[in-house]
Amino acid sequence: MGLTIKEVSEKYGIPSETLRYYERVGVIPPVTRTAGGIRDYGEEDIAWVENAKCMRAAGLPIEALIEYLKLYREGDSTFQARFALLSEQRELLLAQKKQLEETLDRLNYKISRYALAMETGKLTWE
Repeated sequence: MGLTIKEVSEKYGIPSETLRYYERVGVIPPVTRTAGGIRDYGEEDIAWVENAKCMRAAGLPIEALIEYLKLYREGDSTFQARFALLSEQRELLLAQKKQLEETLDRLNYKISRYALAMETGKLTWE
């Protein structure tokens, strides 16, 4: 037996409502159910949850994840489309990373100037 929705929710820090939503809109495939209709997350279900959590944490939009699952379900003929979708998302993430690095560099510079000012009692921007 796999994990219940409550166990998956606790393990991955994703509210049960979000897991249900992901399944309903197609971010993850329909989860295996017990004979009584209870969600029973097996290894493959968990792998999709982990993928969704990772991709959402990276900022990928729900629509991109839905499209990816749709393409995946269509089979091997969609390799090129999946490649393109993931490559496009990667480029967007790299641009965000660059922006974050630039912002971090600016903050580090300002922090270093204030650290020096606290030592010397004088703020200089040279």
